[in-house]
Amino acid sequence: MKKILGLALLMFFLISASKFGSPKAPAMHSIEGTWELQSFYNYDDGVNISDTIPTADGYRQVKMYYNGKVMWSRYAPQDSLEWFGYGTYRITADSLIETLEYASSPMMRAMDTLRVFNFELNLTNDTYSQISFDEEGQRTFSENYKRID
Repeated sequence: MKKILGLALLMFFLISASKFGSPKAPAMHSIEGTWELQSFYNYDDGVNISDTIPTADGYRQVKMYYNGKVMWSRYAPQDSLEWFGYGTYRITADSLIETLEYASSPMMRAMDTLRVFNFELNLTNDTYSQISFDEEGQRTFSENYKRID
């Protein structure tokens, strides 16, 4: 009888302790979805935005993030080259890392020197900015996207 009572008390303690466990961390916004480029920012001193450049008429750049995969394409009416890429991605609270596996011919030439792209990430439910930085960690340029799906 003592064993049953002791076992019941132990089970009660374990069940009640699980209800008072550590609180869950707040969920990060999700980058999964389809995004369209809206504008670019240039940074003067690595902190302050010096210029905002909207996309040109007819220019479209779309990125899709799903299940750890990224794919992007760009259409610029004045450019006869095709631009697209495909690879994997991962995010943290403040960074986006894209690793391209293959891309259009012009992008493949650029990828001869760089396949992994590290960006600072500013992400909300409906917008995100991927911010490039120089060797000293200073912001230089960003692409700013709006969720379209």
